[in-house]
Amino acid sequence: MKDIRDVIKRPVITENSSDLMAEKKYTFEVSPKANKTEIKNAVEVIFGVKVEQVNTMNVKGKFKRMGRYGGYRSNRKKAIVQLTEDSKELDFFEA
Repeated sequence: MKDIRDVIKRPVITENSSDLMAEKKYTFEVSPKANKTEIKNAVEVIFGVKVEQVNTMNVKGKFKRMGRYGGYRSNRKKAIVQLTEDSKELDFFEA
């Protein structure tokens, strides 16, 4: 990867990922070419926290229709990042 900010695209905010935040697990959409080490380094540098573990998964694009036309959403990669016990929590909903 060229730039560390190219690794993490955006946080994934769903009901399930919000429940995981209580356990200091955060879900991000990441670059499909990024590996676990690059994701760990990017989160540590951008947010200033310590990462304990990274789990990744490739999500296939769903088939969607618009009238009589059909197509697929793009494939993406998702990463669930487990922070260490002593690191601070990430706040995506700042007032």
